[in-house]
Amino acid sequence: MAMPINIKDLLERNKVESERIEYKANWNPEVVLHSICAFANDINNWGGGYILIGADERDGVPVLPPAGMTKASVNTVSKDLMRICNLLEPRYIPVFDAVTYKGKQIVILWVPGSNERPHSAPIRLQKKGEAKEKIQRAYYIRKASSTIRANPDETRELFEISSRIPFDDRPNHKAKPEDLRPAIIMDYLHRVESDLYEEAKTMHLTDLALRMRIAQGPSESVLPLNVGLLFFNERPDSFFRYARIEVVDKPDPTGIGMTEKYFYGPLDKQLSDAVGYLENYLIKAKTYKYRHSAEASRFYNYPLQAVEEALANAVHHRSYDSYEPIVVTITPEELAILSHPGPDYSISDRDISNFKMVSKSYRNRRIGEYLKELSLVEGRNTGIPRMLRALNENGSEPPLFETDAARSYFNVIFKIHAAFIVSHDDTINDTLNGAEKRITELMSNNRNITMKEMAEILECSRTTVSRIISEMKKSGKLKRAGSNKSGYWDIIG
Repeated sequence: MAMPINIKDLLERNKVESERIEYKANWNPEVVLHSICAFANDINNWGGGYILIGADERDGVPVLPPAGMTKASVNTVSKDLMRICNLLEPRYIPVFDAVTYKGKQIVILWVPGSNERPHSAPIRLQKKGEAKEKIQRAYYIRKASSTIRANPDETRELFEISSRIPFDDRPNHKAKPEDLRPAIIMDYLHRVESDLYEEAKTMHLTDLALRMRIAQGPSESVLPLNVGLLFFNERPDSFFRYARIEVVDKPDPTGIGMTEKYFYGPLDKQLSDAVGYLENYLIKAKTYKYRHSAEASRFYNYPLQAVEEALANAVHHRSYDSYEPIVVTITPEELAILSHPGPDYSISDRDISNFKMVSKSYRNRRIGEYLKELSLVEGRNTGIPRMLRALNENGSEPPLFETDAARSYFNVIFKIHAAFIVSHDDTINDTLNGAEKRITELMSNNRNITMKEMAEILECSRTTVSRIISEMKKSGKLKRAGSNKSGYWDIIG
């Protein structure tokens, strides 16, 4: 039974994190049963995982090409799978597929997070003639890349989350299977090079939706899941009123000249269109030519990768049952991306201020899967490090993360690069001259002005002013006479 994902991505870990993949060189029913149980319990709302049998790993890295399995072994797995899965309480059956990769047979078990968790499994399989009552049971979970038995605290947590199905994985009772558009589904399968693409051409829509786990229910009342409507309907906002991205440009605090642009459609289209719009409309580059040097530096008002990471994070982690869209607000001084709600309470305020946004569990366990498959986000917990790196390489300030005590919102603020700081009366050329000119004017009016005072007037950070002054000193335009406390600015030329 072909799956929506590409086998190459699983074997080479291109788009699925290692914690969500388990490699087994050979069929071991007891070990595999425990892993199925752990992925189905999905304690972190990661979306379950995959078990590849016939593919080994060494030091955590898949061995390629895989050793594969014999046809007889594949048949054994197929027969044994139903038997061992009947031992799970409640019963759970993963999706089974046997594929050929570079001439080798591999069995893939797709184990999505279960809506009937928690599941328990026998600690060991019953031996012939042994009483079933003697076999102890346990709850299994995933920790990092390992399957382990849940301790008492983890078991309590499993029961606590059992009634909280992530919103994106819930059935939508106001929709019907026909609201999932076949053309959008087929386009997705083609783009991710899914093994399911060819088979899907002749499948009934409902069967295809069930295979992809974007619908569920008995044959007489199949319902689309919210994640299916968010990705495979041309207007998700008809089901989730504020499922859109708004870009608001406010060149003046009074609202004069303000423009608004709305982005609708499947989540991946919203994200791609909004990022493309910002790239063409907002992102500007400037080149700073150093005096007495052949070198030049190129800066951007906002590094595109940082903005893209923040916007993708908002699309991934926002709540789609809230009555607030994602709003990108642009002013002459900054760009802010606002989404609702805020970070999970498992992330402390201190962690937020230190950019350590590592959540214990995901709000949307399925949305991230599709965004990763479409290469719109990277692996888990890598977005913020990539964002910080892009800002640092551009010479920009770190972002500001804002939320409230109730964690009702999350605002990511990027300050404009120092090279683009301008007064209301000045326009900048293709160099840092605009920012330097404004600082020079302030110094001319008050030779004893402090960097703190200049930062307040320019409405930027002291770090930004210090960086510009440092460049002016290097280029011979400025020097400091006297001490830092009692001296003054000496403008040269």
